[in-house]
Amino acid sequence: MLMESQIFTQTIINTLVLSSTYILVALGFALLVSIINILNLAHGVIYMLGGYICYLFIGSLGLNNWLALGLTIIAMAILGIFMERYAFRRFTGDFDRSLIICIAATLIIQTTVNIIAGTKNMAIPTFVEGNLNIGSVLVSWERIIISIIGIGFLLVLIWLVNWTKLGRQMRAIAQNITGAKLQGINIFRISAFACALGFAFAGLSGSLMGSYISLSPYMGDTMLVKVLIIVMVAGFGSIGGIFITGFILGALDAFLPLWVSGDGSTGIVIVAIIILLLFRPQGVFGYET
Repeated sequence: MLMESQIFTQTIINTLVLSSTYILVALGFALLVSIINILNLAHGVIYMLGGYICYLFIGSLGLNNWLALGLTIIAMAILGIFMERYAFRRFTGDFDRSLIICIAATLIIQTTVNIIAGTKNMAIPTFVEGNLNIGSVLVSWERIIISIIGIGFLLVLIWLVNWTKLGRQMRAIAQNITGAKLQGINIFRISAFACALGFAFAGLSGSLMGSYISLSPYMGDTMLVKVLIIVMVAGFGSIGGIFITGFILGALDAFLPLWVSGDGSTGIVIVAIIILLLFRPQGVFGYET
């Protein structure tokens, strides 16, 4: 009974960690689709790069974990502004060329990290050591803190999008870019802000998961698949749907391995998604995918 309680509690915490991470990365991806009209297939490697930059700050420069995390978020936001200005902005509305840019960025970043860091798995040092004793159940403080950080940033994003001037401008551009221009909204400034936000959230998530699991040059590939699943099932344009589908996918990834070993749990999720999209290709909550 004690063992079952421990497993259940750990799985609940894992659900919160995975769900908040998936949602943060997916929301950054969705922001670029909605505001910049870019299908950023490089978002997975941006997530991976954030983890390696955080590891560099800690391992090579000897910085405190929390300071390294903050600097990683800033560095990724600056990279987002740079990419919007010199890559995405030039090809807004040109799907084929923007896709080529994203694929090129993926190959360049992934190959560079592979050459510098190698293919062996590494891990960011633990942010918080020790366990929390809940009755007779032990829960890792690391997982609790990661889930709190993820949920906290999600709440900040909800506040930003729904109750600030910048958020209203972002929603206006997503709904009607021509109307937003006529209202005097600076499209390029908002696009740069959205890109910085998306990259920062991806970098934050990559750093947290680099501590929670490990780092690998190809960890972004798996995350990109998760993000595409979340966005497609939610429906392009549905921010609220991303929260729901991200939580469901996180719960499935946390609970299914308890009953299905190996890659079987992943296979079950993919088959279920394919069946769902066959019957509802526009997604559950949004517009046509």
